[in-house]
Amino acid sequence: MADSSFDIVSKVDHQEVDNALNQAAKEISQRFDFKNVGAAIAWSGEKIEMKANSEERVKAILDVFQNKLIKRGISLKALKAGDPQLSGKEYRLTGEIEAGISQENAKKISKIIRDEGPKSVKAQIQGDELRVSSKSRDDLQAVQALVKDQDLDFAVQFDNYR
Repeated sequence: MADSSFDIVSKVDHQEVDNALNQAAKEISQRFDFKNVGAAIAWSGEKIEMKANSEERVKAILDVFQNKLIKRGISLKALKAGDPQLSGKEYRLTGEIEAGISQENAKKISKIIRDEGPKSVKAQIQGDELRVSSKSRDDLQAVQALVKDQDLDFAVQFDNYR
């Protein structure tokens, strides 16, 4: 019998992020508490830039954006936002959407699977994803449950289950 396998990945649908950003920008332009504070959110290359005239307003913009991401089914672990910084007369906050599993995070997951998972399971790092294989599909499902239960600081999804 052939081995069954699946991939552990960290992907983000950039179209959904763009939709969430556009919804947040629309809400910010319409809300009364954002009037006359120079509040804005927009793409700046690959980063997301939020600006307003006070630190509290910038944090409120980030909160609006995070709510839109949640409604669109995107994990907040994929959003890495910095701290508000004063730039001239306005505060700016930049955020970044991270996709892909870094080598050190892939090694961390691989170690968890080796230490706590079923013995018949093999995990190998392939670029920015982790392939997990075993003869038993039940063992693979146990590994998925194990990884879901971990408190990782990045978003994971399971792909190519076969």
